[in-house]
Amino acid sequence: MLIDRFGLSVSTSSEAARDAYVAGCDGVLTAGHGDSDHLSRAVETDPGFALAHAALARALFLQADVAGARAAAARAREQAPDKTPREQGHIDALCLAIEGKPVESLAATRAHLARFPRDAMVAAPATGVFGLIGFSGRQGREPEQVEFLETLRPHLDDDWWFQAVYAFALEEVGRLDEALDLIERSMAACPRNAHGAHIKAHVLYEMGEDKQALNYLESWLPDYPRQGLMHCHISWHVALLALMLGETERAWQVYRAQVHPSGAWGPALNVATDAPAFLWRAELAGHPRSAALWREVRDYALKSFPKAGIAFVDVHRALACVAADDKDGIVGIVGELQQRAAAGRSPAGDVVPRLAVGLAAYGRGDWPAAISILEPALPETVRIGGSRAQRDLVENTLLAAYLKAGRVDRARALVAAHTERHPSVPVAGLA
Repeated sequence: MLIDRFGLSVSTSSEAARDAYVAGCDGVLTAGHGDSDHLSRAVETDPGFALAHAALARALFLQADVAGARAAAARAREQAPDKTPREQGHIDALCLAIEGKPVESLAATRAHLARFPRDAMVAAPATGVFGLIGFSGRQGREPEQVEFLETLRPHLDDDWWFQAVYAFALEEVGRLDEALDLIERSMAACPRNAHGAHIKAHVLYEMGEDKQALNYLESWLPDYPRQGLMHCHISWHVALLALMLGETERAWQVYRAQVHPSGAWGPALNVATDAPAFLWRAELAGHPRSAALWREVRDYALKSFPKAGIAFVDVHRALACVAADDKDGIVGIVGELQQRAAAGRSPAGDVVPRLAVGLAAYGRGDWPAAISILEPALPETVRIGGSRAQRDLVENTLLAAYLKAGRVDRARALVAAHTERHPSVPVAGLA
């Protein structure tokens, strides 16, 4: 029996299918463009290669092709019964997430990794700020992510993929020096890892090294295909860093060409969150509002996500309606979010509608109301998912509300409370 890159046996007798599978899996783990092509070739070469069908399902799911992903997952399920116990557990854990069962998928992932801790493709969906733990809605998800990865560390510590995702988890809990060392080691071993480049940018952002982060991404990004899974989001980081450094023309050029809905290529989740996040933070930094750009962002977000269900997206849907002055839209979103929370259908609890109401108060210039809502909600924003860098949008809005309400001391105290991180705070009037 042949083995994969992690030394695990795979049920195929075709070396060509195995090689295409390994290349496709590495493509998934690096967000490399062409991963689904490799995996499609693997299943064409060996139609009975169940693991390749499962990996293809994962690749298509990440590309937001849910129908294609579920079809591939079904083929993997059909072939699983006569495969090894390791492959059966692998397929089950991956397919459960694709089938819309994240809680069950995480439980299956933990059970599987207890037996097969080097199975990186199974571990990967539980990593990162958008993963099974990241989107769990739990208040303690950041230390939980570190703990999850630390159980795998004795088995994967020498692997570039593990070093990158572990660095991300450490960065999110403020262990920045360790995170920087790990991501440097990871990128030295696999320089074209798009997830790794993204993670390095996060570490440098948290350290306040904006210029170093921008220089790094601008040297790394040109060789990454525009169709790559992370192109839109890495471009968002470039635009945001340029904005923070006062390189205004560069920031807006990147935003319009690579982040805004009419210019970006990427999963809808990224476009629908990155675009409003940049526009809002530009306004907080003192730039004038573009009603036309906001209308396009609002229309895209509501078309791509007509119903609530993903807390991180829901906050940005609300934000887009607020900035587009869509009063009916924000009322509808708040009502929907409140109903979900009241019915116990919101893993993040009621913090999502509270944030939407707080952003709406800020949007209409009611600074005391915005402060009274956002201030107690701030510690709970971890529950919506996303990174600390992304959730800075809420903190920066609160800072701006403090300043507009004349509460300068409160604003300075909030910034001074950053003991584990030192990101720049581009809020007009804060200096």
